[in-house]
Amino acid sequence: MTGAGAEAGAGAGAGAGAGAAEYRIEDLAHASGATVRTIRAYQDRGLLPTPERRGRANVYREAHLARLRQIADLLDRGYTLASIKELLEAWDAGRGLGGVLGLVAEVQGPWTDEEADRITRTELDAKFGGAQDDEAIAEAVALGVLERVPGRDDEFLVPSPQELAVAVELHAAGVPLMAISGHLRELRGQVEHIASRFLEFTTEHVFARYLGHRPPTDSDAAEAASMVRRLRPLAQQTVDAELARAMQLFATRHLHHHLGAQESTIEGSETRPVLLPRRTTQAVQELVGTDQVAAFVAAAAEREVQARTLDVLASSHARANKVDQKG
Repeated sequence: MTGAGAEAGAGAGAGAGAGAAEYRIEDLAHASGATVRTIRAYQDRGLLPTPERRGRANVYREAHLARLRQIADLLDRGYTLASIKELLEAWDAGRGLGGVLGLVAEVQGPWTDEEADRITRTELDAKFGGAQDDEAIAEAVALGVLERVPGRDDEFLVPSPQELAVAVELHAAGVPLMAISGHLRELRGQVEHIASRFLEFTTEHVFARYLGHRPPTDSDAAEAASMVRRLRPLAQQTVDAELARAMQLFATRHLHHHLGAQESTIEGSETRPVLLPRRTTQAVQELVGTDQVAAFVAAAAEREVQARTLDVLASSHARANKVDQKG
């Protein structure tokens, strides 16, 4: 607030409590950080209580300022204006927002105990053999492996020091930087698919009962937040165990291949994993769905074997007929 209006508002707030402060729309915009145009748009959408009409001017109070701050906080958390309106209507109807905001904080909080670090450009170049590769730096920034520090051209934030350490070791082993970034892009897509499937799975079997109505009740949201804390480590634990199993399996197979060892013949009902090009796997997923990929590939392979067997039988019969005719 400015001028006499600010003094009057401040005096009212101090003398009769925060709820007695009054604001003109320009003062409210200044106090909240929103623009006048934004405040009017929120009024039109029903996100703000109707102000008091006094003569030709609208008078706003602390409740309006608090509501604007709530909206700004929810927007920062990723909510849309439509969903914010639902939440605020629930709040006005007497349902708490504490559980909902707690659930949002639980989901949007860090999913790792790893702490971010900082590194200078000189230190970064030294880790990668002293070469100054601006293209590789730009690629790392695009991938989020590095984040630029505002006002510091020679310093970067490292969200995951472990991820950077992996890149350093791979480069020291002879892997080109651009190959590392390309591999990370491919890996990230596959991991995001795993995360999406895990989320769908847990939502269907666990969280659907808490999120059946919009917005969820305060108690349901609080229970869902507690469940997130319990289940959060499970995805990583499962991926760690399955990755260890798969690495042992495929590393052994690759070693046997490069050493020239002969693999034993598949007998009985024994099954063996088969490597397929990523493009093929994606095409099959789009055709039959993720859960049916293995069954589809097995059926397709069996049909191909049967077709080739029939071709061989028909070809053998045809050759036999020719021999008989010549005889």
